[in-house]
Amino acid sequence: MAKKIFILDTNVLLHDHKCIYNMDDNDIIIPIVVLEELDKFKKGNELINYQAREFVRELDRLAGVKLFSDGVSLGAKKGKLFVATGKPYPEVMRESFSERNADHRILAISLYVRDKFPKRTVMLMTKDLNLRMKAKSLGLLSQDYESDKVKDLDILYKGVDIYEDFDATLISLLYEKKAISKDEFAIDGDITANQYFVLRNGNQSILAYFDPFNNVIRRVEKHSAFGIEPRNAEQTFSLHALMNPDIKLVSLTGKAGTGKTLLALAAALHQHEQYRQILLARPIVPLANRDLGFLPGDVKEKIGPYMQPLFDNLGVIKSRFKKQGRENFLIDELLRNEQLVITPLAYIRGRSLSDSFFIIDEAQNLTPHEVKTIITRAGEGTKMVFTGDIEQIDSPYLDMQSNGLAYLTDKMKGEELFAHVNLVKGERSYLAELASHIL
Repeated sequence: MAKKIFILDTNVLLHDHKCIYNMDDNDIIIPIVVLEELDKFKKGNELINYQAREFVRELDRLAGVKLFSDGVSLGAKKGKLFVATGKPYPEVMRESFSERNADHRILAISLYVRDKFPKRTVMLMTKDLNLRMKAKSLGLLSQDYESDKVKDLDILYKGVDIYEDFDATLISLLYEKKAISKDEFAIDGDITANQYFVLRNGNQSILAYFDPFNNVIRRVEKHSAFGIEPRNAEQTFSLHALMNPDIKLVSLTGKAGTGKTLLALAAALHQHEQYRQILLARPIVPLANRDLGFLPGDVKEKIGPYMQPLFDNLGVIKSRFKKQGRENFLIDELLRNEQLVITPLAYIRGRSLSDSFFIIDEAQNLTPHEVKTIITRAGEGTKMVFTGDIEQIDSPYLDMQSNGLAYLTDKMKGEELFAHVNLVKGERSYLAELASHIL
């Protein structure tokens, strides 16, 4: 079978700068207009700027005189990499698209390559759904970058299983001993590390989880954290994972109002003496594709609206205590001494992440590679918590299957240091819950 030819759009390289090594033995073409676009992204502190710089460095390492003609090898059992210069617009494009923008220049190169190699499959790879539609209108094959996509969302790990009509004797035994061996726990299917269970039999019920370090099923008791009381089983499990010192990586998913960020922040404050610093960060994804530059004011004023939801969660916690109380004084002191830092994710780059409780909010707006980059910077004594709603993605080039939060949950399932809880029930208000289900 003839090798395929993949033509890569800019957003694929900004999603994963190592993507050129994930195409098996197929050949890859980078349109020169993509290099022009990458040049615009090289400066900046966002992770997308890092991706641009890293790919340019990788290309420089591979570059040779054959890059624009015969191509350069990407390694054993890999294909070749080419850079294609601009090509003339065919008549079919002039009829459909009057503007000669970057996307249309990529389409022109794709048509040229397809016509030049009629016996090979030529595929335009882009994360831009609109560009994929334009390609199909011209008879071009086009697809998303699939290498780091979660294959089946229907079986995405939820972290919590509910068992009705469970053995009442085992429920009583768990209440009495607080732990039973894994072998005594009679359920069908595999049990995953740090998996949570709701066990019911008539009026009896108990919360439990699998402790992979001791190979036992333990009872999970309800505990509050810095004034925040869990209101349902999922919130109880979340606080357990957040305050379990053996679990170093936690992901919390769920729709708005389920308490993900609030629980993470409360748990961090509850354990503030165990960590040198609490970091609460989120990626900045300007709405309507408008850059921060259009906002008035200095840097702090520009990023303020994006960080406000995090301050709102802090305000909820502070409201649980007296205004002049010890707890509010502690929070103000932590903020003043920068032991509690709320900041855009980009501003964390270069900081030491040792002995830190690091909460990454809105993690569904990160790519899988960005999530990996963040986690691999964790030092000794650091706990990382990723929160978000995979159904509310602001990035135009991510979806429910390709975002970093879903990828993290899928890949880390079963690891002893990892726990995941999908929160289902909204607790913000009855109105918020009603709107979430009906509108």
